[in-house]
Parts: sequence; C-alpha cells; structure tokens
Amino acid sequence: MLFIVSGTQQTSGMAGVEDTVKDFWATRPRRPRRGRKIAGVAAGIGRRYRIDPTLVRVGFVVASVYGGAGIVLYLLGWLFLPEQDDEVSPFESMIGRGRSATSSAFTVLLCLALIPAVSWFFGGFFPGFPGFLSVAVLGGVLYLLHRNRGHLGEPGPAPEAATMPLSTEPAVDPVTNEPPPVAERRADDYEDTDVRDTPPAWDPLGAAPFAWDLPEPTPQPSREDDEQPPAPRRRKSRIGLLTAGVGLITAAILSSVMGGWITAQHIVGIVLAILGAGMVIGSFRRGGRGLIGLAIPLSAIGLAMTLVFPSGVHGGVGDIRATPTSLSDVQPSYERGAGSIDLDLTELPASGSVDTRVHLGLGDAKVIVPEGANVDVKCEAGLGDMKCLGRDQSGTDNSAQIENDLGSDGSAGLDVHLTVDVGTGSVEVRRG
Repeated sequence: MLFIVSGTQQTSGMAGVEDTVKDFWATRPRRPRRGRKIAGVAAGIGRRYRIDPTLVRVGFVVASVYGGAGIVLYLLGWLFLPEQDDEVSPFESMIGRGRSATSSAFTVLLCLALIPAVSWFFGGFFPGFPGFLSVAVLGGVLYLLHRNRGHLGEPGPAPEAATMPLSTEPAVDPVTNEPPPVAERRADDYEDTDVRDTPPAWDPLGAAPFAWDLPEPTPQPSREDDEQPPAPRRRKSRIGLLTAGVGLITAAILSSVMGGWITAQHIVGIVLAILGAGMVIGSFRRGGRGLIGLAIPLSAIGLAMTLVFPSGVHGGVGDIRATPTSLSDVQPSYERGAGSIDLDLTELPASGSVDTRVHLGLGDAKVIVPEGANVDVKCEAGLGDMKCLGRDQSGTDNSAQIENDLGSDGSAGLDVHLTVDVGTGSVEVRRG
C-alpha cells in the first residue's frame, strides 16, 4: 500500500490578474522536441492549453505582419519557455538558475536578435499604435487561455511524489527486541483466514473440496456488453462560416469607401484581425479551423502589399535598359513593378535640362549621370541598400536628398533633376 503526496495543486477561480500571471509562470508551457516547426513555442502553447498549434502559429504570423509584435513575442517565448525535460528556460540557464539544453552562446544570440526585432517593431512598416495593439491582443488571448484552460494540457513537471511504503517486516517483541517464533507468526497469518465449508458455485456437486479456496472465475462479458453504443454526432460549429461572412462584408464596405486612411493594406489587416478573432473563439468552441486556409494566403498578400508593392503594382514586370542621347529621348518616368532599371545619362549633351523619375517596386535601380552635370537628386529605398552620390545607407526607410551638386569640374552644365525610389531592393546613383 502506498500513500502518495503530490506537490501539484490545481488553482481555479482566481480573481486577480496577478494570481493568474503567477500561476501561468509556475505552470508555463514547455517547448516539445517533436512536432515543432522552429523552436516549439507555438507547439508548446497548443499542447499546454489543448488547442490546435496551427492556430497559434497563424496568430504569430498575423501579429508579425500587423504590427511586428509576433517576432518579438516568439523570441521571448524561445528565451523564457523551458524545453521539454529541461530544468529551466535558456535565459534562466544563462544566469545560472539551472540546466538547459540550449547553450549559453546561442542564448546570447537570441538576446541580440531581440534588438533588431524590437527596433523593427517600433519603427517598421506598421509603427506606433498597430504594434502595441497586436501586443495587447496576444497578451489578452494568452491571459484568457490560461484563465479558462489553465487546468488542461501538460503543465510543468510536478515535484516528485513522496511515497511511504507499508512495512512488511514482522513486529518485534518490545521486551526482547526479537521477532516472534515462526510458529506463532504462521498462526497469526492464518488466524483471520476464512475456511469454506460449502461448495462454491463452480463446484455444485462438491467433487473438489481441495480447491474450494480458489477465487471465483471471472465471468466472460456477453456479446451485448461488448457492443458500445455509437457516440453522438457532434454538432458542427458555425464559427468559421460566420467569421468568413463578417470578414467579406467588412471588406466590401471598406472597399466602397476606400480613400484617405482606408487603403488596401489596411483592409487586408482588418480582415486578418477578424479571422484571427474567429480562430481564437473557434478554439474554445471546437470550430473555425477552416479559417486557416483563408488567413495564410491573405497574410502573404498583405505582406506583399506592405513590403514589396506598397503603392500597388505599376509599370509591369521586367527590365529597363535606356541610354538616351538627346534631351527629347529622356522619358518623364521609368517604372516597373518588379525587375530592374538601368538608366545611363552620360550620352546627353553638355547643356540643357532634364527632369525624370525612376520608380521600382521590387528590384535594383541604377542611374549614371555625367561627370560635369549639375544634379538635384532624391533617393529613397524602403528596404535594402542605397548609394546616392557618395551617401550610403542600408536597412529600412533609407532616404537622401542632394541639391546643386556641380560635379567634378564645379561649373554649371547640364541640369539633371532626378528622383529614384525603390520599395524593396537597391538604389544606386553615381557619376560616370
């Protein structure tokens, strides 16, 4: 007989936010070694609260696109959620709190990766309010998950159970400190034994009295007992259909009044938020999994519209190679949605004036101006590298404006008014 004392107690009905946060930290999810895509953060949360990990992954992707908080929160989960069979999380192991399979060097790299992630979160493509809104939404969803489903799943490992086995050694005599004689022990052992004097049910004739003390045979279950009634068919949830309908109606209404703040990118973000809310509600009602098929391609479209084609696809796709030899040959604008633009102005006359713009959504733009030209140029690169008459930048939101650059000879000559902007790629303006 074992008396088991468990160190895990289930908390229910916690009224305060502080108690819920403390309980979450004490029973935080653990990152599994199997079934994960990157570090197991989404798989650990799904296993802890018994929801589909795909819903959690979609939530991180939507938060990354709409505000950039998903990358920051995923890295924090990688740092502060322990891996399966580890004592502590990677960050706690780095400061000497216990053992973790993640090395300290890799943990330092994760901490360093937080720096550009946080920088992009505060100054990326959706800076300001949307980023903080995505943090608030993810934090609120995690709080509600733990408050309503914290008793489910697999929390952190419980303390080892304390066992107290019942002693089977014979009692010793308190005077002589010796066990009783064997004969007495045998008499004590058989003192409470019941002796059957009537035949059991399996031997109604009493033909085998030597075996009457054997236990009764276990009755075999009948075939009727083996047949289990069919499980009742679960009613299909309508959360997915309702959410998709609300998203389509919202997109139609916003599209009809599009203008000003309401752009195509904002419409995609709002519809993604509606789908994300539907998937969260559906995780509690066992429905809404079909929304994943809408959220993933819509997230890719929103990402492309935000990073690659922020102003829409204009100019088509392809390459432009132009070397005009007269002022009339210079076009007012050179545009491509994706591809490359190479504009050489070195063959133009030494006097006169030209004004042109080079616009590219995705790719590389290069413009060569004459050595002695008087150049006014504005260069912009949303994401990538920029080299504009000796001014080099890289990263996001690159911009430079140079006025009245007289060139190598320092005298007035051909006037070139130039604007070069690229959404994602590289910009190069140099003299040649």
